Formats: sequence, C-alpha cells, structure tokens
Amino acid sequence: MANRNPNQDNKEALIGRLMLAMRRSSAAGVLHGQAIARRVGVNSSDLECLDLILLNGPSTAGDIARRTGLTSGAVTGLIDRLERLGLVERMADAQDRRKVLVRVREDKIAPIGALFAPMEKSMQGLLAGYSRDELKTLLDFAERAGEFMLARVAELNDDK
Repeated sequence: MANRNPNQDNKEALIGRLMLAMRRSSAAGVLHGQAIARRVGVNSSDLECLDLILLNGPSTAGDIARRTGLTSGAVTGLIDRLERLGLVERMADAQDRRKVLVRVREDKIAPIGALFAPMEKSMQGLLAGYSRDELKTLLDFAERAGEFMLARVAELNDDK
C-alpha cells in the first residue's frame, strides 16, 4: 500500500486541491475553446459570445454588452463578424420593433457543435460514474460557482 499523507484528505487540503483542479479545468476549457475557434475561423472571444447568445436566446446589442463588458462598438463589430460568417442574424423584436435582436442561426452552427461533441461525450462518460446524489452536489456547485464568476466579471467590468 502506498504511503498516504493523512493530511491530504482533511477539509482544508481538499479545498486547496479542488481550487487547483478548478484552475486547471478552467485553463483547459479556455484552451479547448481557442482551438475550436481557430478551426471555425473566429477569435475565441467571438466564439464565447456566440455561445452566450445561444444560451440566453435572442439578445440586443446592449444585452450582449452588459453580459460581456464589451463596449457598444466592440459588440457591433462582434455581431458584424458573426453575421458575415452566417452564424447570427439580426431581427426586429416582436414586442418592440424599435429594438434589434441578434439570434444564433442554429441551422448554421452544427459544424461548431460537432467540434465540441468529443468533449461532450467524454464528460457524459465521466458524469455517468457519479451517483444521483453526487450529481446533485456537482450541479449545485457548478451553478453556484458560475453565479460567483459572473458576479465577479460584472464587478470587474464596473471598475473600468
């Protein structure tokens, strides 16, 4: 049996190991996104913004600016680039025709989804090894951690 440090499993050590694992996972996620963005022919920020539009549904340029901290000019450039590639389209808001919404053209993003599919399959396999209760805990953690991260992004963007 290998020598195991009994302090390796105390709460403080586990939190430290988890924090390092999250940093590594975050960095790997960024690198994965950058590699896919290169394949698609967009910059990684544009790919992340495309995903935010997909996740949040049709959005105004102002919505995108608030979520990302980008300037209105930068958001206009982003939308123009994604529209030129056929990945998004502008459309009038049905409730307020003065507003312009940007929506993802889901019929055009299948090739991007295909690039994410191998990672999604790996993650599905990994998650399949957890019990229902463990998955509930992981879900709670991921949702709350995501909220903390978005709140911090908003704080940083407010300090510009």
